[in-house]
Amino acid sequence: MMPWALLGIFIFCLILSYIIVQGTRAALAWRKAAEAGDVKVIRDIAADALTAWRSIRRPKTTSPEVWRGIQSMQLIDAAAGYLRVTCQAQSEYKLTEGRWLEVRNSLQDATAIAAKAAEMLFYDVPYFRPDEIQVDVYTSFREGEGQTSNTCILSLHASRETARQVDWDEWTAEEIVDALGARYRLGERGQPLPLDVEPPVEAEMPDAGAVPS
Repeated sequence: MMPWALLGIFIFCLILSYIIVQGTRAALAWRKAAEAGDVKVIRDIAADALTAWRSIRRPKTTSPEVWRGIQSMQLIDAAAGYLRVTCQAQSEYKLTEGRWLEVRNSLQDATAIAAKAAEMLFYDVPYFRPDEIQVDVYTSFREGEGQTSNTCILSLHASRETARQVDWDEWTAEEIVDALGARYRLGERGQPLPLDVEPPVEAEMPDAGAVPS
């Protein structure tokens, strides 16, 4: 029995080694193709990352409101060294004496979401390190008669060089997005106003999961 057991262990180790080698080769192929500017591979990598972030548990250091915004992230454009995404932010209300009062407006939510999204896009996307990112944060506006529109209220377009100047651990979300050059507009009462941004590229995202050969 002993020789057969040793043979079984040897075969298992061979299979495990083969799986590890193949996985390493695939990872290197992804990274090499992304660095070479293969847009399809970059889209696949980004789409896989966003899908993974939607399924993982919220980090303890991230608030539920911010994590909901991260999980709403959608890839709308990609190019060599570049990713553009959209996120959703909402106001927070509290029922006080029978009335709903706004305790946190959508721009405050958008600021925190944009700061976290920028950090994750620059540093947490596997196999790809974009040189530039754009994060557009949208919220719902009432237009009367029960109609609403989904409108951008904050847009952040930043480079990796600028991101290196950010203290991601110590700075507030407001300090981070201001350092990264975020754009937003405020009304007379400090409320967020709609922001004009260039329309996204109207292109169908390719299916994720294809590993370059």
